[in-house]
Amino acid sequence: MKLRACLAVSGALLHIGVFSAPPAHAQGDAHLATPPPGRALVFVFRSEREPVAAQVPVSVNAEAVGQLANGTFLVATVTPGRTFVRTGDRVLSAVALQAEPNRSYFVSVEAVSGVRPVRTETRLVSEAEGRLSVAQSRFVGAAPAIIGAPRSMPSAPKPAPAPQIAKPAPPRAVKPASPPPAVARAPAWDIALIAKTGNFKMAEGNQVIDGFAHTYDTTSKPAFGMELEWRNKAGFALGGEIFYYKNDLIRDGTTQSAQQKAFATTVNGKYYFRAANWFYPFVGAGIGFAIADYGGVLTGKPSGLAYQGLAGVEFRFKDVGLYAQYKYLVSTIGTGEKVKVGGSGVLAGVSIIF
Repeated sequence: MKLRACLAVSGALLHIGVFSAPPAHAQGDAHLATPPPGRALVFVFRSEREPVAAQVPVSVNAEAVGQLANGTFLVATVTPGRTFVRTGDRVLSAVALQAEPNRSYFVSVEAVSGVRPVRTETRLVSEAEGRLSVAQSRFVGAAPAIIGAPRSMPSAPKPAPAPQIAKPAPPRAVKPASPPPAVARAPAWDIALIAKTGNFKMAEGNQVIDGFAHTYDTTSKPAFGMELEWRNKAGFALGGEIFYYKNDLIRDGTTQSAQQKAFATTVNGKYYFRAANWFYPFVGAGIGFAIADYGGVLTGKPSGLAYQGLAGVEFRFKDVGLYAQYKYLVSTIGTGEKVKVGGSGVLAGVSIIF
């Protein structure tokens, strides 16, 4: 009788929809887990620019699978079909995906700092971004689960034939997951103000202006800029920039000097690559116009089209960042006589994120 009771309990456990053991293909390292045949894996990881101390509950298709701290991840094994990942407690955030057999999906969770109760932003990310974040995260042992249908235990030696016993109860029917309720979502955009200065040099040192040859001191003194941009959580940014630089020049063969004050105003587009929670390389480009204000023996305010290429890095710490940028600016001003006022340089500064 005891043997029969134990076998009946074991049969029932094999048909329960949530298991605490890791996925069949993840017994070694959960970071490298692959889905069991006919199933799909959902990696849920938490990564924040400004860590929030609270634990974030995670459920998959209405099944609680664990809680995430910043820098941790869990894995859920699901049956193919419509799948809902929901995070949070009193204020919920959710993402829906169509799971396909033998595929892995990655869901990013980010708690919003300074908000109580804790709010989260949940989004589906690419496998490349997800693998990189999971590799930098710590696996939470209680998280793995199989959701949505019965499963077999991980492969093991088949037991020896047993005496005829009562058949276990058939697996319980799994109700389709209902769509998640409307949830509060954190804003998808941040606003950043960037102030920068550094070394900027004009590309053309000898030019004809107002009918006379002039020689520039190509090193601009000073050179600084202000930039306001809107940043999307996905990495794209759009903004406007005002860049100012000043150069001295002298009319060849004389002691007559002049000054050139240049203002370049551009609309910039950038993409920030999230290499780590605090490290964001970026590339970008901009287009606008430039105007030069001459003084000394030269007068006038010619203007013209300007465009530029940008590359650099930003080190983000909470709502403040350290900014380094290479700028290559091209601009030709004037209507008749053309003057090239473009150049290149390395700038550094500070960004404040609102």
